[in-house]
Amino acid sequence: MADLKKIAIASDHGAFELKELLVSKLQELGYEPDDMGVNSEESADYPDYGEKVAKAVSAGEVERGILLCGTGIGMSITANKFPNVRAALVHDHFTATMSKKHNNANILVMGARILDVETAYEILKAWLDTEYEGGRHDRRLEKISNLEKSGALKNNV
Repeated sequence: MADLKKIAIASDHGAFELKELLVSKLQELGYEPDDMGVNSEESADYPDYGEKVAKAVSAGEVERGILLCGTGIGMSITANKFPNVRAALVHDHFTATMSKKHNNANILVMGARILDVETAYEILKAWLDTEYEGGRHDRRLEKISNLEKSGALKNNV
């Protein structure tokens, strides 16, 4: 099992500044961010960086990840292509909490051009502090896992 304190994080160029701030915030909160890029505001393709974090979560190398791009949409689509990944694009405290509480989201996705820094911090803290509720939600997550295993999505079924 991966260390819960280690969190993979990546962004594209549009969210580089927010990523840098969140890396510092994670460190302040006692987490060990694994910064998978980008390393500047030079133009970069979000799928390349979404893949890095999603692969690490999918393989169990880390329990959780954070992905950032301009809107969060591209990173969310990219990450959810990987087995065992439940990437949630969130916009506020409520969606951050529910993504963890009911969906056990293991990748938090945010849009740097959508959120101000204070809201992004609030979302991050809510997501980190919320526990998965389990119970009836286990059945629903199992159904998602079964879709991945059956290949139904790959076969257009």
